[in-house]
Amino acid sequence: MKQSSIIDIISPIMVGPSSSHTAGAVRLGLLAKNIYNAVPKKVTFKLYNSYAQTGKGHGTDKGLLAGVLGLGVDDVRIRNIFESDIAKSIEYEFQYFEDFNRHPNAVDFIFEGERNLKISGNSVGAGEIEITKINDFSVNLTGKYNTLLLVYKDVPNMISRVTNSIHVNIASFHCDRSAKGQDASMCITVDGEINQKVIDFLSLIDDVYMISYIKKLES
Repeated sequence: MKQSSIIDIISPIMVGPSSSHTAGAVRLGLLAKNIYNAVPKKVTFKLYNSYAQTGKGHGTDKGLLAGVLGLGVDDVRIRNIFESDIAKSIEYEFQYFEDFNRHPNAVDFIFEGERNLKISGNSVGAGEIEITKINDFSVNLTGKYNTLLLVYKDVPNMISRVTNSIHVNIASFHCDRSAKGQDASMCITVDGEINQKVIDFLSLIDDVYMISYIKKLES
């Protein structure tokens, strides 16, 4: 009988040889897809450092595309994703870079379509991930919590107006802005569910440019 190693026990169930390069890539793609929340015409994947150097051999490119297309880490279609019918639904391109300022397993998703959006993230090991930027705004999304994301004009009382409306416990809160009175972002992770009526209400605020409710990823 084969003995299980500690890696077998703690690693995620997945298709592919590496938790960071394969499972992490799928989860990054899934989270980026949920943030974009629309059907893109094209996605450009910019892979950096280790992701760029060994990504093909470890299935990183397959995992990123599969995640953007909505597949889970244990979906057997990942192995042949480039030949699958589902991959023909969008245009995609992979680019490879070296940048010592970026994480070893870093990727940018450039979505083009209904709206254009750049989403940057890292695979930090054992299938764990983080989204660090959306366009030029700093964020901190791990996919472990339901998250409300807003891009809006930096005006007084916007933060209190949003937080007083959601009526659920806030797990974390992150704000960023380009300059006083200019574009800003708000990233709120919550312990429960935010009612759709609340999201619809917040989307009607004149100074809110974009709102997205991002469901947590399955473990």
